[in-house]
Amino acid sequence: MSSINWKPFVFGGLASVTAECGTFPIDLAKTRLQVQGQVGDSKYREIRYRGMLHAMLRVGREEGLRALYSGIAPAMLRQASYGTIKIGTYQSFKRLLVDRPEDETLLTNVSCGVLSGVISSSIANPTDVLKIRMQAQGNVIQGSMMGNFIHIYQEEGTRGLWKGVSLTAQRAAIVVGVELPIYDITKKHLIRSGYMGDTVCTHFLSSFVCGLAGALASNPVDVVRTRMMNQRGGALYQGTLDCLLQTWRLEGFMALYKGFFPNWLRLGPWNIIFFLTYEQLKNLNV
Repeated sequence: MSSINWKPFVFGGLASVTAECGTFPIDLAKTRLQVQGQVGDSKYREIRYRGMLHAMLRVGREEGLRALYSGIAPAMLRQASYGTIKIGTYQSFKRLLVDRPEDETLLTNVSCGVLSGVISSSIANPTDVLKIRMQAQGNVIQGSMMGNFIHIYQEEGTRGLWKGVSLTAQRAAIVVGVELPIYDITKKHLIRSGYMGDTVCTHFLSSFVCGLAGALASNPVDVVRTRMMNQRGGALYQGTLDCLLQTWRLEGFMALYKGFFPNWLRLGPWNIIFFLTYEQLKNLNV
């Protein structure tokens, strides 16, 4: 019973931090692509980046290589908290509902994924706000992570740190409710097919599929969430629905899929690194 209690939490956190470090510049490019082109905000009205690679090259050239890791501290803190709680609660909820992995169903896994996503993302929301602010503005925001945290709190209060929490929870519910169940189901079917065992190749294919599914399902919510978190004072968007409708009306439906390729190209490698690391940690005799 003790292994069920602590191993998924610790292994989930370690694997999440590892995956975050390996894919962070892609995530930064995604954020820059998502906040640009906002007609109602003069600061982000200009289309500066033509795509993920162009964004990474331009940021590195104009702001320095360190700018590609703007926001890495809150990102790692977020994964240490969000990833730990997400995987730990997901696995714990599953064990509460079914005794054996063989008895799991898609409905069971989706329900556990949605619930664990909402809980973990709501707790970790302030670190998400910090990460997005630092990614979007690069070298404009100076100081340490704690200094930026205090600045947001002083300027915007507690509400500023939990800005966009409903969207964060919705996105996490979608991402976790899609990715983790699809990984589990894909892995189970690949093993049951008889062609593949519980191997690294199986883990790789399963994580690739779940990354693509997660990107398709979550990108519109991710765009709205990023813009809501990045605005100050709430002058541009009056709420999440208003942000979605304004983005759609002023920039077109495909604006909701801004940053899709860097989102997918991040979620794909992120999930591959995460699940390969997590599965190896599970195999350790600790």
